[in-house]
Amino acid sequence: MSDTHFDFIIIGGGSAGYAAARTAHGEGLRVAVVDGAADLGGLCILRGCMPSKTLIESADRALTIRHAAEFGLKVQSSGVDLTVIRDRKRALIADFAGYREGQLTDGRFVLYRGHAAFVDAHTLEILPRDGSASFQVTARSFCLTTGSVASVPPIAGLAETGFWTSDDILDAAELPQRFAVLGGGAIALEMAHYLEAMGRQVTLIQRSAQFLTGTDPECSAVIEKAYIQRGITCHLGTQIQRVSQHENGKRLDYLHGGEARQLDVDEILLAMGRVPATAGLELDAAGVVLDGKKIQVQPTMQTTPPHIFAAGDVCSPLDVVHIAIQQGEIAARNAARLLRGETATEMMDYRLLLFGVFSHPQVAVIGASEAELKAQNIPFVTASYPFNDHGKSMVMGETDGFVKMIAQAKTGEILGASCVGPQATELIHEIVIAIHHRTTVQDFMLIPHYHPTLSEIWTYPAEECAEALS
Repeated sequence: MSDTHFDFIIIGGGSAGYAAARTAHGEGLRVAVVDGAADLGGLCILRGCMPSKTLIESADRALTIRHAAEFGLKVQSSGVDLTVIRDRKRALIADFAGYREGQLTDGRFVLYRGHAAFVDAHTLEILPRDGSASFQVTARSFCLTTGSVASVPPIAGLAETGFWTSDDILDAAELPQRFAVLGGGAIALEMAHYLEAMGRQVTLIQRSAQFLTGTDPECSAVIEKAYIQRGITCHLGTQIQRVSQHENGKRLDYLHGGEARQLDVDEILLAMGRVPATAGLELDAAGVVLDGKKIQVQPTMQTTPPHIFAAGDVCSPLDVVHIAIQQGEIAARNAARLLRGETATEMMDYRLLLFGVFSHPQVAVIGASEAELKAQNIPFVTASYPFNDHGKSMVMGETDGFVKMIAQAKTGEILGASCVGPQATELIHEIVIAIHHRTTVQDFMLIPHYHPTLSEIWTYPAEECAEALS
C-alpha cells in the first residue's frame, strides 16, 4: 500500500470523525483524517456544546444570586465581568481542544490539514491550509463527518444589516444592551437565557407557533411562561419581513398575529438552526446523493455508494454529539466489515433519540412522542406530574415544569418521556436506561427512589400509567 492509499479516510475531525477514526484504527484499518478547519477540535468543543455550557454555568449562577433573598441570603450582585467569563471559557476550551488535537496527532492516523474534494468515488484532492500545492489520496472506503454551519435565511436586508451568530456570543467580552434573538430552537433558547442573565434586554422572535418545534407543545408553554416572567419578550408565530439599519441601531419589521410590528435593537442574534457543511466536497463526483440538504444514508450509515459512509450533522436526524459519535463508530465498524468481505452489518437504533436544552428551566426528551405514536397507530397511555407539587423541587425553589412518561398500552413498555424543569438534562437519563432495557412501567414501580430527590418525581407518572393498564 502506498503512503497515500488508505483503507479508510475520514473527512472532518470533530466528534463523529474522531469516533470513526479511533474505531477504524481499532479494527486494524489504515486510517487518514482530513480536517481543514483553522483549529482542531470540531464544533462541539470549539463553538458548540462546551463553550455554550461554560457560559450558561455563569448564567445559572447569576439567577441563583438574583433569587438569594428567597432563601434568607443577603446577597447582591455588583454586575458581571464578561471578560472573566470569556477568559474562563477560552481556558477550558483550549484544554479540551488540546486534548482532541493530541488524540488526532498521536500516530494512530495520518492527519491532513486541508480541504478535501472528491475527484471520483475513491480519490480525494486535498488543498492544504498552509497554501502548498494540492495533492491526491485514495482509499477503499470513506466517512463524511464535516458537521454543519449556521443557517442564514433569505430575510430582506439581513445580510446587509449584519448579525451575530452564537460564535460571536461565545467569545464576546462586551455585549450590546438590546438583542433580538431569531429562532426558537436549542441555540436560541440557551443564548436568550445567557443574555438575559447577563442583564441584557432580549426579544425572542420565532416563526413557528411554539418553541422547540417537534417537541410536545407543553414544553414550549413552560419555557414561554418562565421566560416572560424573567422579562424576556417572546413573539411566536411571526413572519419577519425585513431588517434594516436605523438611527437607534437595527430595525426589524415583522408580522405577529397578523399585526405589523417594529422592533429596534442594538444587535440581532441569528439562531435559526444549522445546515450540513457539504459545500466544496464535490459529492457528485463520488455519486453521493443528498436528501434535501443532508446526505442520504442507510441505517448502516452507508451513503449511495456503499463504501462511502457519513456520520454526524451532515446526515443525522438530530444534530447532537452522542448520536454523531455512535454513528461514527457504527460507520467505522461497518466499513471494516465491508473491506473484510463480511455481509453482516450493524444499524443505528434511533429508539433512544435523546435531546436536551440547557435553557432555564431545562428541557429534555427521549424516545417517541405522542404525535409520532399516533401517526404510527401505536396505542399508548401517558401521564405527567408537575414540579410545583414535588417536595424536592419546591425546597429548591425550582417549580417550573413537569415530567411526562409514555408507555405502550398493551405491554406497559416505556416508549418515551419528556422533562421540563430543574436538572432536566440529568433527570432524563433514568428514562434513557429504562427504555434501553425495555422496562415496563410496572417494573419501573419496583425500583426504589431515595427521598427527597428530584429523581423520584418519575415514580408518579409511572404509577399513573401502571394503574391505567391494570
